[in-house]
Amino acid sequence: MELDLWYSLAALLVPIASLLASCHAILGKRDHRSALTWVALHWLVPVFGVILYLLFGINRIRVKASHLYSPDVRRAELSDRCSDQELWQTLEPDGTHLISLARAVDRITHRPLVAGNRVDFLVDGEEAYPAMLEAIRGATRSVTLATYIFGNDHVGREFATALQEAVQRGVLVRVLIDNAGERYTWPSMVGYLRRRGVAVARFFPRFPARIIGMNLRNHRKLLVVDGRVGFTGGMNIRRHHRMDSGRKAARDIHFRLRGPVVRQLQDVFYEDWYFAARERLDSESFFPERLEPAGSVIARGLRGGPDENLLKHHWALHAAIASARHSLRIMTPYFLPDATLAIALNLASMRGVHVDIVLPSHSNLPFVHWAMMAQLRQVLDYDCRIWLTPRPFDHTKLLIVDDYWTFLGSSNWDPRSLRLNFEFNVECFDQQLASRLAARVDTRIGNARRLHRSDLDALSLPVKLRNGVARLLMPYL
Repeated sequence: MELDLWYSLAALLVPIASLLASCHAILGKRDHRSALTWVALHWLVPVFGVILYLLFGINRIRVKASHLYSPDVRRAELSDRCSDQELWQTLEPDGTHLISLARAVDRITHRPLVAGNRVDFLVDGEEAYPAMLEAIRGATRSVTLATYIFGNDHVGREFATALQEAVQRGVLVRVLIDNAGERYTWPSMVGYLRRRGVAVARFFPRFPARIIGMNLRNHRKLLVVDGRVGFTGGMNIRRHHRMDSGRKAARDIHFRLRGPVVRQLQDVFYEDWYFAARERLDSESFFPERLEPAGSVIARGLRGGPDENLLKHHWALHAAIASARHSLRIMTPYFLPDATLAIALNLASMRGVHVDIVLPSHSNLPFVHWAMMAQLRQVLDYDCRIWLTPRPFDHTKLLIVDDYWTFLGSSNWDPRSLRLNFEFNVECFDQQLASRLAARVDTRIGNARRLHRSDLDALSLPVKLRNGVARLLMPYL
């Protein structure tokens, strides 16, 4: 009798749970295809579908920390705002059409463009890691470091030693490591750092949040020293970004920034740290009262993530593609654009813009590479040029428009990066920086093989099917 009661109760509760989960998906999902998929799953596999939705389908992230900043920090940021006249002078004579791009990103991010910055690019771990370590060893007040992967190898341990020594000097050190990225190395560096007195937190620090948020990753790479010098880009802290690490070596370009834009890097770290550790970092040790001009680059940080910043990088990419008149140079390790981005690139090519997409010929993630190969056909029909670079695997993430505007940082051209990951990019208006980076891209193109549609047609049927199946999983790769 008791068993019959439980069966009756389950028969009543299961459809109610499916109905409630379906209503939540219908009302909460912006993409109708995603909503339809979840609703179908709720009713086709009721219990399992609802559990999956509770774990992976609901966005519980709301990283709102703007109210935590002191008024002095906000006033300093606004006082560094770039004027229209400064932007016009920077873009003369051939880049003034990109002012409309600046206006679009103004609306996308609501953070000011700031003048007086210097941006240096650092090639591979051989240049980036010594510069980052030198900054940490020279810190006198604070070090904030966020990374997706912190490898337990000789590179990671060298950083850990530098951070430990900074703590021993009385420097305020905070390290944030992503919950999913932490698992790329074993043993985890979280315990290693804590045993050395370094304050470290995980993004999604507590159970069950770690399980619920396992599909949402903090992919940002940020290092800010004394609130005055910042580093960002796509480079993790691990030995694979050094060229002496064998077949797993990964090329990349990281960036060192000085000037007022560094405050925006620190803002992002502050939000993420408060979310993970519930600690305020709004003292002058982290946010100096004044950041002196350091160069001629006009720049702005741009958050991306599955919170209030959803699709901001996606929108910025669209604005940049639409603004291009002469050239688009794209470097990314994972190229899985949705239909809207593919159409935008094709239209740019049809307008006469030279569209060059530089991709690695071999990937560190085979499934992603297979899906990417299945996607490439959609941008080959309208003269977009795809270049496949030889090993070592190229992890560089860059977009350069008309040799005046550069978009650099951690985001990739794939659904996970543009929808699910917490990312951080910087847009830079400066002809010299863009031209120097464009020259490096052109050098990579010079050593690459151009991919034609006939190359895709020549693939064997089993390979085409494999790539096509991987493409079906694109939203989850």
